[in-house]
Amino acid sequence: MHATSPITRRQSRRIHVGKVPVGGGAPISVQSMTNTDTLDVAATVAQIRQLEAAGADIVRVSVPTMDAAEAFGRIKREVEVPLVADIHFDYRIALRVAELGVDCLRINPGNIGREDRVQAVVSAARDNGIPIRIGVNAGSLEKDLQKKYGEPTPAALVESAMRHIDHLERLDFPDFKVSVKASDVFMAVAAYRDLAGRIEQPLHLGITEAGGLRSGTVKSSIGLGMLLMDGIGDTIRVSLAADPVEEIKVGFDMLKSLRLRAKGINFVACPSCSRQNFDVIGTMNELEERLDDVLTPLDVSVIGCVVNGPGEAKESDIGLTGGSPANLVYIDGKPASKLRNDHLVDDLERMIRDKVREKEQAEQDVIARDA
Repeated sequence: MHATSPITRRQSRRIHVGKVPVGGGAPISVQSMTNTDTLDVAATVAQIRQLEAAGADIVRVSVPTMDAAEAFGRIKREVEVPLVADIHFDYRIALRVAELGVDCLRINPGNIGREDRVQAVVSAARDNGIPIRIGVNAGSLEKDLQKKYGEPTPAALVESAMRHIDHLERLDFPDFKVSVKASDVFMAVAAYRDLAGRIEQPLHLGITEAGGLRSGTVKSSIGLGMLLMDGIGDTIRVSLAADPVEEIKVGFDMLKSLRLRAKGINFVACPSCSRQNFDVIGTMNELEERLDDVLTPLDVSVIGCVVNGPGEAKESDIGLTGGSPANLVYIDGKPASKLRNDHLVDDLERMIRDKVREKEQAEQDVIARDA
């Protein structure tokens, strides 16, 4: 759990989305998108703050109209997390949000019309230090590509992406990232693998329209996991028909499982069996709900008996091993105390939060010494 990831990441150009570096070896950022009405500034700000509290590095907001652009400006002033404006067709919206402090433009150069309009958007991005995200989607390919390929294919996605990229390269604008999303796992993975060898820019990963919380999590984990194992990907968005906060949680769980990011508690828990000396499933459900606010990296094992419990506990910051008449708690791999079942969750939560505070204080001490 403490080991570094064996994954060798693809080398890419670094850009910055506000304060967040993307590419060039920077930590893989996790993002989501608001699903509120952008014109409802209060609701959108509230959702962005919820996403930020869950650990979101970047948040995308749809900006379909000029009125929404003005609302976006008010939203931007009230939040800290970098914001991406999602824009289609109307280049004037892009110009306006650039004036209002957007951190990144999600806009496909090929669908905003004449070359002078593309040039105006690129000039605004360059003048304001704003990167662009090219976002290709299998569900909205250009009509001529639909006719050429007959149906969405990996080659069609990549050809569409390269068309948009060509617009930016002609204007000598290299600060962009690209996504080639599809709801089909095989199509998306093949397209990203192809594109990864063609350009130096960072890649934004996603399986679009993946489904509900359970099915979408599974599909996204398979597709994004394959790419991340290849070292491909600089920022990810898990698209779920669910509360956007769940997208952030799933994204970080993916990265934690591959040792690519460490944020929040990494739980190791057994599925339970008749050997368990406490209610493992109930304990885990309670702990995950109570400790959802913890963002400090911590390894916690919850094992119901002594078969695997001690071994897992010795590799954890805090480990609980079921035992009779009391359960044994390990801290930093060493036996520390015993807990009975009647207040097990309360006691374990307290010990975990104490450990979190200890780690946070140690980090602050290091920062103070280096200052």
